[in-house]
Amino acid sequence: MVRLEFLKQLAVLSAILKVAPALAKGITDTDISRKVFGDDFFWGVATSAYQIEGAWNIDGKGESVWDRFSSKPGHIKDKSNGNEAINFYHSYEADLELLKSLNFKNFRFSFSWARLIPDGTGSVNEKGVDFYNRLIDKCLKLGIEPWAMLYHWDLPQVLEDRGGWANRDILGWFSEFTEFCTRRYGDRVKHWMVLNEPAGFTTLGYLSGIHAPNRTGIGKFLASVHHACLCQAEGGRIIRRNVNQGHIGTTFSCSHTEPYKLKDSHQRAAQRLDVVLNRLFIEPSLGMGYPYAELPFLRKIEKYIDPGDQEKLKFDFDFIGLQNYFRVVTKPSLIPFIWANRVKPEDGAELTEMGWEVAPEGIYHIIKQFSKYPVKEIIVTENGAAFPDQLINGRIHDPQRIEFYKRYLQKILKAKNEGVNVSGYFAWTFIDNFEWAEGYRPRFGIVYNNFSTQERIIKDSGYWFRDFLK
Repeated sequence: MVRLEFLKQLAVLSAILKVAPALAKGITDTDISRKVFGDDFFWGVATSAYQIEGAWNIDGKGESVWDRFSSKPGHIKDKSNGNEAINFYHSYEADLELLKSLNFKNFRFSFSWARLIPDGTGSVNEKGVDFYNRLIDKCLKLGIEPWAMLYHWDLPQVLEDRGGWANRDILGWFSEFTEFCTRRYGDRVKHWMVLNEPAGFTTLGYLSGIHAPNRTGIGKFLASVHHACLCQAEGGRIIRRNVNQGHIGTTFSCSHTEPYKLKDSHQRAAQRLDVVLNRLFIEPSLGMGYPYAELPFLRKIEKYIDPGDQEKLKFDFDFIGLQNYFRVVTKPSLIPFIWANRVKPEDGAELTEMGWEVAPEGIYHIIKQFSKYPVKEIIVTENGAAFPDQLINGRIHDPQRIEFYKRYLQKILKAKNEGVNVSGYFAWTFIDNFEWAEGYRPRFGIVYNNFSTQERIIKDSGYWFRDFLK
C-alpha cells in the first residue's frame, strides 16, 4: 500500500516536471484558442499613416513634422526616412486582401492630417479625402471593420512652425480637423480613437527631442501635455456629436512599473515613473485632475490652465486603448523632475530586438491597474514584438514572435477571466514598416516586407494568427 502511494506521488511529480518548462513560460498543455475569448471579442491589426503610406509629397499632401524630422541627418538610426515606407498608399487594396486571408476582421489605421488638410487648417485636399474613402470602402467590401485613429504623431509642419502642441491654438486646429474627419467618414466608420500615445509624442517630441518635432524644454512639454489632454476630451465630444452610435476611445502607452528593490526610495521612484508612463493622461479625462501628489513638479502645468479647463478635460470614453510592450523596473536616479530611471533587464533575460524585456505578466498587471479606474471597456490596441527575422528559402520562421503572442494573450485572458472587461486585441503590426527614429531595422510585422521590392511574405506568426482566428 505504501509502495502504491509512493508510485502515485511519483507519477504526479513526473507530470509536473514535464510541464514545468511550459508553465515557466506561461504556456500550458491546454493552449489558448480564439473561442475562449468570446465571439464578440475584437481581433485586429494596428498601423499608422506615416509608418506605412509613403507617397509623402504627391497628390497634394503637405509636409508633416515627421517628413521634416526624418529628412535631417542624425535623426534616424539607419539614416532612412518614411518617404516611401511600405507604399500602402498605392498597395492598400492588395494589402487589405492579404489581411482578410489571415482572418482578421478589424483594421486600425490613422488619418494623415497633412494629406487631408495640407496647411493644417482651411483648404481640403480632395485627392487625400478620396484615398481614405477608397480605403474605408475596400475594408467594408472585404468584411473588415475600419478603426480610425485621428492623430498618430504626424502633425502638419506648418502648425508646428506656429508652436504645435505647445501652442494653445492647437485646440482649435485639432477641433477643425476632427470635425472634418467625422463628418466625411462617420457614416461608415463607427470605431474612433482620438490620440495615439500622447505620453509618447509629448515626452519624446517636446521634452527629450528624440522624436519629431525635436523640441526640448520642460515648459514646452507641460504645455503640450495640457493641450493634448484638452484635445483628447474635445475630440471625443466632437465624435459623439457627429457619429451616430460611434464607439469612441483614445489610446495610452502603458507599462507596469515595479521597484528594483523593496526599499521606500525605490517604491517612490516607481510611483513617480508610473505617473508619467500611466496616469498623466487618463486621470484628467476622468475628472481626477493631474496627479500632482507623487510628482510635485507637475504643478507647473497650472501656468497653462485657463478658467474652465478642468471641466473641459473630462470626457466619458466608451473604451480605453492600452498599448503595452514591456514592463519597467525602476530605481532612484539623478534625472531631474522624475528622479527615477529604468533598470536594465538582468543578464539572461529574454529580450526583443528593441532591447525590451519579454515580460507577459506586465500586461496583466497594467490591465488590472487600469481596470480600477471607472472605465467602461478596455481594448489592447497595440502589442507586439520585433525579432531579427531572416528570409530563408522564401519563408520567415519566427517562433519567438509566436510564443510572444501566445504568452501575452494568455495574460490578457487571465485578466478577462477575472472580470475585467477586455474586449479586443490589436497586434502591432500588420506589415514590417518604418519604426520612427529606429528606421526600418526593427521588424514588428506578422507579414515580412522587402523594402527594396515592396514584396510581402507572410511570416509563420501570420499563419499562426490565420489558423488561430479561423
